[in-house]
Amino acid sequence: MSKAGPGHARLLAFLLAISALALVSCATRVPQVLTSQIVPETFIAKSAGATPVWPSEDWWQGFGSPELSQLIRAAQESNHDLAAASARVMEARALTLIARSSLFPKLDVQLQAQRAGSRASSTASGSSTPSSTLSSGLSTPSSGRSTADVFGADAVASYGLDVWGLARANLRAARESVKAKRFAQQALALSITANVANGYFSVLALRERIAIANEDITAINGILEIIKLRVSTGTSSHLDLAREQAQVESVESQLPLLEQQELEARVTLAVLLGRPPEAFEITAQNSEDIRLPAVMPGLPSELLLRRPDVAQAEADLASAHANLDAARAAFLPQFSLTGDAGFASAAASTLLHGPSFIWDAGAHLVQTIFDGTLIGRKSLAYATQRELVADYQSAVLVAYADVERALGQVSKNSEAVDHLRREVDAAREAFGIAQLQYREGAADLLTVLQAQQTLFAARDQLAQTELARMQAIVHLFAALGGGWSESPRDRTQLLGPPTQLFRPSR
Repeated sequence: MSKAGPGHARLLAFLLAISALALVSCATRVPQVLTSQIVPETFIAKSAGATPVWPSEDWWQGFGSPELSQLIRAAQESNHDLAAASARVMEARALTLIARSSLFPKLDVQLQAQRAGSRASSTASGSSTPSSTLSSGLSTPSSGRSTADVFGADAVASYGLDVWGLARANLRAARESVKAKRFAQQALALSITANVANGYFSVLALRERIAIANEDITAINGILEIIKLRVSTGTSSHLDLAREQAQVESVESQLPLLEQQELEARVTLAVLLGRPPEAFEITAQNSEDIRLPAVMPGLPSELLLRRPDVAQAEADLASAHANLDAARAAFLPQFSLTGDAGFASAAASTLLHGPSFIWDAGAHLVQTIFDGTLIGRKSLAYATQRELVADYQSAVLVAYADVERALGQVSKNSEAVDHLRREVDAAREAFGIAQLQYREGAADLLTVLQAQQTLFAARDQLAQTELARMQAIVHLFAALGGGWSESPRDRTQLLGPPTQLFRPSR
């Protein structure tokens, strides 16, 4: 072999430099799309000077209910939607293994044994009588058979050189997809935990409302007995009796609806826990022992590190960008190395002997001149990236809006609860006075009925508003990420100056 001259060496160095430059340039940065327009400086509903209290990972413990904590643990272990989400994470990891395999050589081993045969025919020579020839009209053939055995053992290796980063881009896309599925699982776990808490509080609130209705019916029946006695003595009319009976029926008509709602809430809760509803029960009868934990967000920029759904959208965008890198790299020449080595022999006993060894090696370069599929895939990858840029920015805005709504709900429902409690106290006092005056004949039945209706409506509204406040607190815990935080190594988006923002380019 002749020695390479200086020109060949310079050409080789130039090709290596171009390849290295292309290798670096193919892995591009994920587009940075966070802007100050979608990241506020502070929350509108946050109290001035309030100390941030971010949720802990076991935030539901702050409500002080052992039964609620037990239900949430059961849901985290047995919820079927969570099990499906976990399986999706496993599927994504399996796809990562498939994508990683492209970075390693492929080796196949083949053993073979083959027998081949042939048969040759010829016409027999010699004289024959005319009579025999005429009678038969055919010549007598003679045949010979031969067979040959071939034994072989081959190892075939092939390796695609990832010069332009196509395989690595596909691997990055697969890894980001794993992250997205993992974040989706964690977002679902947070949602299910919040739903369990909301369902539990709904059951307790409905039981309180049922108890209020029963107490109201008892009070009405007490007045009804007085009316019946006064009607029998002629001191009251049948009009008063009819009014009070109508009041009883009105309240009693609400009981079946409340009981059905309570049943539906328990059934929904059982499904969240992965249990059949028939054997599922809730022990607590009211929310008197429920505490209201404190929670308050810090800087809005910190929220982006605490929302698994935002992190999912971020990973989806990073995966789409890796797919776009892969689509671009697919247009460049693809290099591969192949090698084949093995033994071939006519006898198995001599297969592994030196003279039977054969080998070959080669290199291949494939450059696509025109392929409409590649063009379509690149256009699809570019459009998908643009879509996921918008999805990510939307997820960020939704996260901030979610916190704002939850903060407002907690604040306004707390104010409403304070007013309703004072209303209930005043209505209870008014009802007691009206009952006393009616017994003494100083007030008519209509006054008693109005006071009674006011008290019942206020107590029922208070129970509903207290439920709304508890669920608003749960909403705020979930909106603040429920104690979840994104690892720094998983981040691909940073809040930076406009020069770092996404610029669409094909």
